[in-house]
Amino acid sequence: MATNLAIDVNLLDEALHISGLKTKKETVNQALKEFIQRRKQREIIALFGKLPQDNDYDYKQGRK
Repeated sequence: MATNLAIDVNLLDEALHISGLKTKKETVNQALKEFIQRRKQREIIALFGKLPQDNDYDYKQGRK
């Protein structure tokens, strides 16, 4: 899907340099993936302390 976007050239150039990726397309796609990943992590973090605890769970059993 071809899309025309007005992207800040300075930001894109800096992201391209920092990422070490070869193309602007790769850089934008990577940035979008990281953005989505961070937002999903925030949703998970917001759940800490809000879910019921499983008192029968044995974390040591998973180490074997």
